Amino acid sequence: MTKNILVIDDDKILRTSLAAGLRNAGFDIITAESAEFATQILSKISVDAIVLDRMMGGMDGLTFLKQMRLNGNNTPVIMLTAMSGSENTIDGLSGGANDYMSKPFQLQELILRLNNLIKSAPKTPNKTSGSFGLIFVDDEFFIKQDGQNKILSLSSEEKKLLQNLTSPIGNIVAATPMVAKRLRNKINGVLSDIDIITVRGVGYKIIKNNN
Repeated sequence: MTKNILVIDDDKILRTSLAAGLRNAGFDIITAESAEFATQILSKISVDAIVLDRMMGGMDGLTFLKQMRLNGNNTPVIMLTAMSGSENTIDGLSGGANDYMSKPFQLQELILRLNNLIKSAPKTPNKTSGSFGLIFVDDEFFIKQDGQNKILSLSSEEKKLLQNLTSPIGNIVAATPMVAKRLRNKINGVLSDIDIITVRGVGYKIIKNNN
């Protein structure tokens, strides 16, 4: 079963390399460059675990974590930070972190800790919201499938068309027939209750399928 991980870190180089390493280990990764953006993501989609930096511009990681726990979000969190030492570890754990790792770190150790956290976490239903079961987060479309939030694999043209069709629902959007057909086939393959129809002479529209 695929495991969805949210990586929150304002260091772009580290965030990108960490995301790549975790993807290679079989995780589905969503990234956020700030606590504020992560808050928006978590309002739309649930994840299996969070890797959280502590020192970030804007809201710091510890404040974000405390706020998340106060809001009733019990997603497992590994705080990954340059702030080492027992006092900082205690601050992180008492603030709501399930685990605490200091930078620099070994990727394999992080992977093992993530797997252990996810395995021991109580199972709760995934929270999703969005248009017709589609969720747009971190420049990717997700769908709920087999109890998990799955990335909908789209080309850049297909993704742009779907963004235009769903922002808001009801938009009629011009597109090349080939791109519209590819997108329709992908949507029909995973979401039987929606369809993309042709509005003759104008473009395309996404609709709820009542069949």
